[in-house]
Amino acid sequence: MTTRIMPWNPFRELEELQNRLAALMSRSLVPSSEGQEAMRMADWAPLVDIEENENGYLIKADLPGLAKDDVHVTLENGVLSISGERKQEKEEKDKKYHRVERVYGRFVRSFTLPEDADPDQISAQFKDGVLEVRIGKSEAVKPKRIEIKG
Repeated sequence: MTTRIMPWNPFRELEELQNRLAALMSRSLVPSSEGQEAMRMADWAPLVDIEENENGYLIKADLPGLAKDDVHVTLENGVLSISGERKQEKEEKDKKYHRVERVYGRFVRSFTLPEDADPDQISAQFKDGVLEVRIGKSEAVKPKRIEIKG
């Protein structure tokens, strides 16, 4: 098994830090009906992987507990957006929760498409809680090998 070393990208780290800070700042203490402070579950951002090969890009988003109808993929002005909502289960009177750690609420992840992405070659598939969005590369931008005649 070989380990691939990825080049350091300070902007990727900055984006990750920004996403973490946004998640922290979106949670706030709000008074509950009993007058106590309670943590309000705010919007969340599902984790994604983005891959590239010579034919295009693949975005994989982890969306456990969601159904296909709870997720929307849109493209507008070169920005691909994945949005949806994970609804909290209804609290039943005979259940006593000791811990609730899963995050619920609306989410939106947006990605600016690179110049070589072809907006006419976008497809999405949802299976087992994972959304896969495939984006093809434009033929005009793919490298073309030119034969040298002698």
